[in-house]
Amino acid sequence: MPTPEDRLAQLGLTLPEIAPPLGHYVHAVQTGNLLFLAGKGPPFPENPGLKVGREISVQQAHADACATGLTLIAVMKSELGDLSRVRRVVKVLGMVNAVPEFGDHPAVIDGCSELFVQVFGEAGRHARSAVGMGSLPRGISVEIEVIVEVG
Repeated sequence: MPTPEDRLAQLGLTLPEIAPPLGHYVHAVQTGNLLFLAGKGPPFPENPGLKVGREISVQQAHADACATGLTLIAVMKSELGDLSRVRRVVKVLGMVNAVPEFGDHPAVIDGCSELFVQVFGEAGRHARSAVGMGSLPRGISVEIEVIVEVG
């Protein structure tokens, strides 16, 4: 059975470097068998503050959510040492920097959700919320936080 690392390699994906926190917090906190990951976003945009549903397409925001998911997996790897320790992705909260009339938040956050299933298999299926925001830090298009069960 392939490991999450094997699946990443099969997908041709490399985990990104994790940037230091932008404030007084840590990337993740483990309590018991749960790992709570701080919100992450895609690489900083060239034109911060652009909105999904106006200047940013659903397809580009979907790609941003996938890139964010890859960063979240890098945090899991950094914290756990081995991605096989992930027993289940429990909950995903996806926030989309969108215009008020935008309503396709789930299609955007699917970029992250699909990646988790590709990398972790059935253990990557999770409960999820996908919501719109008037702004996000540094003008990023999406921010995603995750709760993971570990073994």
